[in-house]
Amino acid sequence: MELILVVVGAIVVTAVAHRRGLEPALIIVVIGGAVSFIPGFQAPELDSHILLTVVLPPLLYSAALDFSFPTFLRNIKPILGLGVALVVVTAFTVAAVSSWLVVVPLTFGTALILGAIVAPPDAVTAVAVGRKLGLPKRVMAILTGESLINDAAALSLFSIAVAQVAGTHTFIENPLLLFGYSAVVGPVVGAALGYVTLWIRRRLANPGLETVQGLVVPFAAFIAAEHFHASGVLAVVVAGFVVGSGTLDAGYQTRLQERYVWNSVDVLLEAFVFAYIGLHLRFVLEDLREAHESLGEVAIASLIVLAVVLAIRPLSVFAMFGRGVLSRHVERRLSVPVPEQGGRGALGTRKRDRAPARWRSRIDNRRLTWQENVVVSWTGMRGVVTLAAAAAIPVTTAAGEPFPERATIQAIAFVTAIGTLLLQGWTLPSLISRLDLTSDEENRYAYAETAKAEEVVHRAADAVLAEFRAHPPEGLDPRVLAEIRTTIARQSQDADEMPDPEAHTLRAETFAALYRAVLTAQRAALIGERDEGRIDDEAVRAMLERLDLQEAGVTARLESRF
Repeated sequence: MELILVVVGAIVVTAVAHRRGLEPALIIVVIGGAVSFIPGFQAPELDSHILLTVVLPPLLYSAALDFSFPTFLRNIKPILGLGVALVVVTAFTVAAVSSWLVVVPLTFGTALILGAIVAPPDAVTAVAVGRKLGLPKRVMAILTGESLINDAAALSLFSIAVAQVAGTHTFIENPLLLFGYSAVVGPVVGAALGYVTLWIRRRLANPGLETVQGLVVPFAAFIAAEHFHASGVLAVVVAGFVVGSGTLDAGYQTRLQERYVWNSVDVLLEAFVFAYIGLHLRFVLEDLREAHESLGEVAIASLIVLAVVLAIRPLSVFAMFGRGVLSRHVERRLSVPVPEQGGRGALGTRKRDRAPARWRSRIDNRRLTWQENVVVSWTGMRGVVTLAAAAAIPVTTAAGEPFPERATIQAIAFVTAIGTLLLQGWTLPSLISRLDLTSDEENRYAYAETAKAEEVVHRAADAVLAEFRAHPPEGLDPRVLAEIRTTIARQSQDADEMPDPEAHTLRAETFAALYRAVLTAQRAALIGERDEGRIDDEAVRAMLERLDLQEAGVTARLESRF
């Protein structure tokens, strides 16, 4: 009953926040924290493994469904830098600072657990704000891609650190081998499950059943990968990539249903998670008192960790950006042209005789502008993974003793999550608004890709209509055939131009068959051009959505008149 009330309350607050133009996550956290101090209030309790298994997989899977693998590959360098390297740097920096300052008695092992917990940002709020305020597509892609893999890196590091402190045995004793095994086997499990899902869908051919099956996929991928001691997060992400790409070949009803179903699931889970965070504020403080910890010392340690977390991301982002600027400056000052016949220039660079590999040619090597770097560096809000990982710290060690500084680590992690949500979440919209992030180059690129997609669908339609004109069906008046061709060529959605029979007439059936043949050819042409790398995947997805909505409208009108 308590969970239902939390969900209903979170939905109400979300609706009010949207009406007022506010960010729902922040309002929910603040209201939840205030509610936790009501006398006699008891916050709902969920096992940490349930929180990770029920909440995290569908959020990741939904993001992966809408995030194409070509876009992921195109931005692989910044995504890996932020999603893996920055997580490791943040975790070890927090561990070093926390153990060195000795504000609270944390060993390096327990401090590394804290570092792994607070390392991964949650891009939910940042992406929502960025979409509303019109962040460049590349920045949105980098933030979304980062959120898909940083949880895997943080949770793997967390598991290794907990095993070392608790004295428990892991599947593979060597931490590096365990990390590598998890990073390889997890995606393999996810890919296998994704292809099995597509195989089943082709035989179901039922939008309702396909959507229900899709709801099971993220949980199955996560649990199956964890059963093999691999990364459940990476399994879910890869399964989402595979199913998302294969769904482009499915019927329009399945795509439209899934799009709206997963949007609803996202809103529900995100509202619940942030409400759950806020409602546990008072109880985190009570756990500290029971552990006989000094609230003042824990508060100081929490502020220090929060400061480190807020500072390490901008420093790391601008270190990457500054290195690129420095290398280009040095190259301009010291290098000489490479001889046409080969050989080396002043910096020892050799002219390449071979073109780069095909997959390398698709990687976007453009540098982010300084404005984009500022935005990326300030999108470090912590969320569901930080909360769930803090709750997942075992109560006792393998020897049966209380886990060292468990309440302290949880309190610091809680303050860090709340602090980043409030500080960065409140200021991010105004920061984006103040920075001029409009890019003429990106606008021209998006316009060109959209024009390519439109040209492809027009060519596909013309080919089908030309075949229809050359081999018309028998039994229809030539004027009726011309009318059908003209109507479909315009791809009109005006009901007055649709056939109006009282039964299944030859004219209506011919119209419907030809119209769906045109749509099938258009989709096939779009997917073929995308697979060949001639059109951006995002432009293809946008055009496919337009075709889906168009087919849904025409089909509804036709069926209502049959």
